[in-house]
Amino acid sequence: MITFSAFADEIGPELDLQMDTCEAHGIKCIDVRGIDGTNVSAMALDKVAEYKSRLDDRSFTVPFIGSPIGKIKISDDFDAHIELIKHTCDVAKGFGCSSIRMFSFYPTDGCDIRNQRGEVIDRMGRMVDLAERHDVVLYHENESGIYGFSPEGVKDLFATIASDRLKGIFDPANFVNDGFKPYDDCWSQGLAELTDAFHIKDKLTGDGPCVPAGEGDGQFDSIFTDLARRGFDGTMTLEPHLAAAGQFSGFSGPDLFGKAIAALKAVCDRYGLTYQTA
Repeated sequence: MITFSAFADEIGPELDLQMDTCEAHGIKCIDVRGIDGTNVSAMALDKVAEYKSRLDDRSFTVPFIGSPIGKIKISDDFDAHIELIKHTCDVAKGFGCSSIRMFSFYPTDGCDIRNQRGEVIDRMGRMVDLAERHDVVLYHENESGIYGFSPEGVKDLFATIASDRLKGIFDPANFVNDGFKPYDDCWSQGLAELTDAFHIKDKLTGDGPCVPAGEGDGQFDSIFTDLARRGFDGTMTLEPHLAAAGQFSGFSGPDLFGKAIAALKAVCDRYGLTYQTA
């Protein structure tokens, strides 16, 4: 069974608008990334308690925290970043959540991140140790520019850091953006076994825009055919970026977000994948 969730800050900054739009489409899960223009990693704990109460009042749950952990350069202050991670763990717990989205670092200016593997592995290891101490699970997302931008980088991370505190998120559009065919080059080459959740956005190759699921070059048909064969059980989080895409967030608005939800449901229905939206 698939559970649908949403990066609802793509709908708008206000929590009520986020919940109203999601609820209108049968979704009662939100991966909190931003509310009222504040990123989840920067939220004060008293505000988290307020947001959690409002979510609870409408029976919404938070499967994941959409944090920017690991989205810094190798040359940036990692000790300060560790403090941010600790706070984000507290924020996650405040939302009743133990799953935190994260990344695997940008290179120092002028460097190739693949040549900074040692620093990446060291930092990732420290983050996983911290996750163990805080009783949370880190979910790595493939992303342009970071060590895990490629299928080879993702596989190396999971082969080197074998821990039940580190799991994988598969983002087809991000692979398209980096010139990979998501099924041919990634999913079927070992990433299927390393994937525990999805961020759902599709994209046309090159400078093409993000599009609803199944309308781009994300090879959704091949991936979802295999998901049906495997009996995939996990969360698919809508992150459509249909109006704008940025380094730390995107935007779709209520109407386009509704189209993105309908497209994902249609792909699931086409391949007989059962889903629950609450």
